Formats: sequence, structure tokens, C-alpha cells
Amino acid sequence: MEWITYIVLGLVAGFIAGLLGVGGGLIIVPVLAFIFAAHHFPEQYVMHLALGTTLASIVFTSLSSVRAHHAHAAVNWKVWREISPGIVIGTLLGTVLAALLSAHFLKVFFVIFIFYVATQMLLEIKPKPSRELPGWFGMFAVGNVIGVVSSLVGIGGGTLSVPFMTWCNVKLHQAIGTSAAIGLPIAVAGAIGYIANGLAAHDALPAHSLGFVYLPALAALVASSMLTAPLGARLAHRLPVKKLKKIFVFLLYALGLRMLYSLYAAA
Repeated sequence: MEWITYIVLGLVAGFIAGLLGVGGGLIIVPVLAFIFAAHHFPEQYVMHLALGTTLASIVFTSLSSVRAHHAHAAVNWKVWREISPGIVIGTLLGTVLAALLSAHFLKVFFVIFIFYVATQMLLEIKPKPSRELPGWFGMFAVGNVIGVVSSLVGIGGGTLSVPFMTWCNVKLHQAIGTSAAIGLPIAVAGAIGYIANGLAAHDALPAHSLGFVYLPALAALVASSMLTAPLGARLAHRLPVKKLKKIFVFLLYALGLRMLYSLYAAA
């Protein structure tokens, strides 16, 4: 049953990511946290394992996404080169911070973030292009912020990097494509960071864990999500994406409320 649950989660997350152009992390993290808790994984590390495993899975899914966007000339590699150093350092710092934070704090932070993203999508809040991209220091600082937040909520950074680039007059299709490329260094640095920072807790973690990455869940998620992501992308031009996006928004609210309930029940 455990393997079936991971496979179904990967199929759903991959399909939604391909269909709506959003990362699957916002779905995978809370569901993994529920599954890990149900299997009596150490309570103090449930969120750390969910975040680390999710970011490790994004390494594989982002590779195919980057190739697709690059083939359509939708990646601004100059922006990618300028922001990536800050992204990597911020993500690594975020994983160190996460290892020092309690599972309770990480859950609260995730709930706040998922409600923020859902509300932004529901109200279609989009920044108006009103300035140009900053210089190297500004890009490094923005990359730090995106990296830290992404590592604390287990996402590829698109919900932060796309609005930032749009605000800085980067065309939307390039902002989306470049954001997909930015997701790769976030995922790689995040996976490395969660593995390294979880090694000290090895004796308390479940079998088949590599630091804060639970390998059975990772294998099932990667295999299944890479099957359905291309399908979702193909159907994006045939299905009513706007209506489906609203369903996705309410799914995010439901997951956020479920996690909020778990916090209340544990209090």
C-alpha cells in the first residue's frame, strides 16, 4: 500500500505540473507528510523528510521541463546565470536552517505559504512590469531569498521567480521557461543540503533514508510523475485549464486546512 500511495501521488503531481505549469511540490510535501506520519516515522523529522524527498524528486522532473522550454527558446540563460549563484547559496542555507527548525515550525511556515499561493492564484494577482532587472548584487540577493523560501517549502521556486521576472519586464513565456531552469539548481542544492544535514540524525530516521531523503518514496515519485507530466502538457491545449486551475486552488486550500488541523490536533 505504501508503494501504491507514492505512485498515485507521483501520477497526480506529474499530471498537474504538466497541465497547469506549476511545480508538484505544493502537493507532494503535505501528502508525504501525512503518509510519513501515518507510518509512524519520527514525528520530529516528518516535515524534513517530506521536504528533502520532494526536492530530490524535482531534480529529475525539472530536467525534462528545462529541455522542453529550451527547445522553444523560452529560457533566458543570462538571467539564469546571474541569479543561480544566489539561488544555490540561499537554498543550501535554507536546508541548514530547516535542520535547526522544528517540524511544527516548518508545518506552520508551509501552511502560510500554501494559503498565500492559493490566494494569489484564485485572485489572479500578477505584478505589473514596472522596472528592469537589478544588477549582480540585486540578483544575488533575490536569488538568496528565493532559494531559502523554496528549500523551506519544497518547491522549485516558480511561484516566486515568475512574479519577480514579470515585475522586471521579462516576457511571461521567458519568465516561465527561465523559472523552470532555475528550479534545477534549487532542487539539486536542496537535495544535497537535506541529505547532508540529515546524516547526523541517521539512527533516528526510517530504514532506506539517505539523510532527509526517503529513497522508496523518491523512486516511486520520480518514475510515476515523469510518466504523466508529458501527458498533462499535451492536454493543456485541449482542456479548460482556467477551470482546472481553480480546482487546483481549492485542492491547495484543502491540503493547507488539513495540515492546519493536524497542527491543532497535535497541540
